[in-house]
Amino acid sequence: MTDVISLGEALIDFVPTKSGVKLTDVPGFKKRFGGAPANVAVGLANFGVEVGFVGKVGLDSFGDFIEREFRAHGVNVDHLLRSRRANTTLAFVSLTSEGDRDFVFYRNPGADELLEVNEVEEGYISSGRVLHFGSLSLTGKSSREATSRAIELGRSSGSLISMDPNVRFSLWPDRKSVLKEIKDLLSEVDLLKLSEEEARLLGDDDDLKSGVTKLEKMGPDLVVVTRGGDGYYCRLHGAEYSSDGYDIDVVDTTGAGDGFMAGLLFKLLDDLRSFPELETDLLAPALDFANATAALTTTDYGAISSLPRREEVESLLNGQ
Repeated sequence: MTDVISLGEALIDFVPTKSGVKLTDVPGFKKRFGGAPANVAVGLANFGVEVGFVGKVGLDSFGDFIEREFRAHGVNVDHLLRSRRANTTLAFVSLTSEGDRDFVFYRNPGADELLEVNEVEEGYISSGRVLHFGSLSLTGKSSREATSRAIELGRSSGSLISMDPNVRFSLWPDRKSVLKEIKDLLSEVDLLKLSEEEARLLGDDDDLKSGVTKLEKMGPDLVVVTRGGDGYYCRLHGAEYSSDGYDIDVVDTTGAGDGFMAGLLFKLLDDLRSFPELETDLLAPALDFANATAALTTTDYGAISSLPRREEVESLLNGQ
């Protein structure tokens, strides 16, 4: 049995060689492995989790690079498919002086949008203890149908269904479309991790706690909101959990939420059977581990190069 199956986009992030300027003024870029579900897969593999990736990249040099990086980090790529119809998706990123990001995607379509229903293998999806996905695989008709099929298979086999929307509004015709697509799936989701902005938009409430309460009622057992340097806020069956962030030198926030997700799933894996009845003594340490993982992910450019090892996270937690 596979611990975690991560489904969705694997792409190339081009991160700027200079922070604090707009994309029009960036003098150059560095190539980095990216894509939220792909980052989560690598983060989990770094912690020693048996993890596989389901998705599609182009039959091009960038696809070769992504496959090589997956293999180097120990992610199973038996279900990483290659497309002749479209190239690997590219994302160009600019960073503010605070490490926040702005994206421009080259994807019309990208290979990740072309994953098909018949390419989602029932036996493999059913073997996973966790199925994790985001919202970018919902932007194309083919990949949306494939994602829905994977969720159906995961639920029928008893997998925990984990979602991090990771919304990129520029890839949707309008905001209403993406919010509807995500809300329509929440009744199938056990664990929802999202940013503060996403929580307010999806919860349709400027008050964070009120918005999260609304989201919880839509289906997820556990709703976690990452708040950047302010840590996290979480609700599980009506109980609240929160913690501050770490005072750390931020270089690039790319992948911080993915690091949080990887850290959280890693710590929850040992007790998945009792997930709906999780108590503070199990959840709080998992959230703290995830919080520290996210902090360390901001200390280098790109996500994959800064996703930490277990000993690094534990050192931060222990104040070393």
